[in-house]
Amino acid sequence: MKLLLTHAYFLAEDAKEQLIMKPYPPLGILYLSAYLKKHGFNCQVYDTTFSTQVHFYEYLLAHTPDMIAIYTNLMTKLNVLRTIQFIRQQEELKHTTVILGGPEVTNHVNNFLDAGADIIAIGEGEQTMLDLMQAYQGSTAPVLEQIQGIAFKNNRRDVIQTTEREKLKNLDELPIPDREAIDLHKYLNAWKTRHGQNAISVSTMRGCPYTCKWCSRAVYGLSYRRRSPQKVVEEMLYLKARYNPDTLWFVDDVFTISHKWLREFAVILKENNIRIPYECISRSDRMNEEVIDLLKETGCYRIWIGAESGSQAVIDAMDRRVQIGQVREMIQLAKKKGIQTGTFIMLGYPGETEADIEETIQHLKISDPDYYTITLAYPIKGTQLYTEVEDKFLNPLPWESSTDRDIEYKRSYSPAYYHYALKRVNSEVAFHREKKKVLQNPVGVMKLKAKSQLAKLLMTLEKMKES
Repeated sequence: MKLLLTHAYFLAEDAKEQLIMKPYPPLGILYLSAYLKKHGFNCQVYDTTFSTQVHFYEYLLAHTPDMIAIYTNLMTKLNVLRTIQFIRQQEELKHTTVILGGPEVTNHVNNFLDAGADIIAIGEGEQTMLDLMQAYQGSTAPVLEQIQGIAFKNNRRDVIQTTEREKLKNLDELPIPDREAIDLHKYLNAWKTRHGQNAISVSTMRGCPYTCKWCSRAVYGLSYRRRSPQKVVEEMLYLKARYNPDTLWFVDDVFTISHKWLREFAVILKENNIRIPYECISRSDRMNEEVIDLLKETGCYRIWIGAESGSQAVIDAMDRRVQIGQVREMIQLAKKKGIQTGTFIMLGYPGETEADIEETIQHLKISDPDYYTITLAYPIKGTQLYTEVEDKFLNPLPWESSTDRDIEYKRSYSPAYYHYALKRVNSEVAFHREKKKVLQNPVGVMKLKAKSQLAKLLMTLEKMKES
């Protein structure tokens, strides 16, 4: 049984990521590979990140896998659909079983099955893939109804969805990701060339117990499970010996959620005499001075502290359950302790007003994070935000040729207004940061202010059009 694991993300097609150039390997399928090999099943991984669709399709025709499992998220959905279509059109691949997993499939089961997928794996994939491999071993007609967490079409073309897959209780049972299955040096070199230092991503937990309305929980649900600090340090020791990375990126939703875990992590790192600089994400309500000191001690050089808005009213509408004053305090305290800070900003959330946007600008000026990202809110199916705005969709789009990112819904203002609002925030915050340098660069600084004022004027004109 030849199994191929892949993910259908192509860096060459992603202009924005090519500018950022911080690609990360597909940890999900590397966990699958390690888990299956641990249980005696061999598999191949085709990492599409640095490849092209043409080369990928040539590989499929040359290797004709019996099964192909494709990690599917919002970004890769359209490529996954194209891959399924390609497989279904090739005589050499007519016996290939197509399995899809990942966050995008959970709420679109019927659509993906209609598009040609044979099996949808819902939720965590390790045990599900193991069960599927065991079921297909030596059988052309496996009994799929007995496997938890999948959906498929039976002989009558009815969609069958089995009982929900139970989540792994002890994450220490998972082997570390099978990074040897891909050329990790391509990622390290891409980072090093662009940024002067590289990074390897590491996961210490699964799930998130918080209730932000815009956040998808399609794979891990509303849960919190954590690998032991000992296991995480063992992985760090391996990575240090094998790849010697400059930094690590802990991909967890809330790295500091457990202070007890963080204290144990610090002790075990010290016992093993290892300290690799790392970057992570947290929430302000799971931080205090002790936590920031522990982060500094364990090697954290940058922490991202979520706010999403500078307006408490918008934060409350999101059900973020944080206080904007606390966010500012933790950003400032982390900076004082010598840790770089970042934050996330989202415009266009339902009910947001222009006054809320101005509060967001003030928030960024006051808290003064070293970095921030800003985006326009969009609804992901399965989230509470999607449910709340579904009846306000403005542009019904064909499922097979669009993603949730393409959805426009009726907001407080027009799409053009938010186009200028994004420019207003970026220009005004940049001016605030650079105005101290007005004597050195008066033209550049005043250009930023002019851009901010122009954006604000255009926002006003867009509002007038609506009235």
